[in-house]
Amino acid sequence: MDGLGAGLGAFAFWAFIAAMAIAGIWDGAKKRQAQHETLRRMLESNKPVDEELLARLMGEKPQRPDRDLAVAAIIVFACAIGLVVLAAALSGVAPKALMPMLGSAGLCACVAGGLKVASAYFRRTRLEDETQARRPNAG
Repeated sequence: MDGLGAGLGAFAFWAFIAAMAIAGIWDGAKKRQAQHETLRRMLESNKPVDEELLARLMGEKPQRPDRDLAVAAIIVFACAIGLVVLAAALSGVAPKALMPMLGSAGLCACVAGGLKVASAYFRRTRLEDETQARRPNAG
């Protein structure tokens, strides 16, 4: 019976994660649908639509994946530190838990490092693109 409870607990956890992912996707789709409906009504009523209004209506923000990845790296690295603290706290109660917890912390630290490298890559390519866009075309 103990295995059944653990299985149900794991199932409930992953079902919750799946429900949150589906809810996020559904919410985004509904928002896009409402934006497109508003734009369609404006076009049908022959109202002028300039670029500024269109950008504001569609909620377009400049994409900054470098910033998003840097924030994610900070969060994941903080999780790694938390796992190290948890490993230290658990080592007195369950000494066998120390190495798996430190391994998990190391894995989180590696993921954080990868996110930071990806952030630097996106920042560099964005700066190169902006620099190239400012140069006058020779040709």
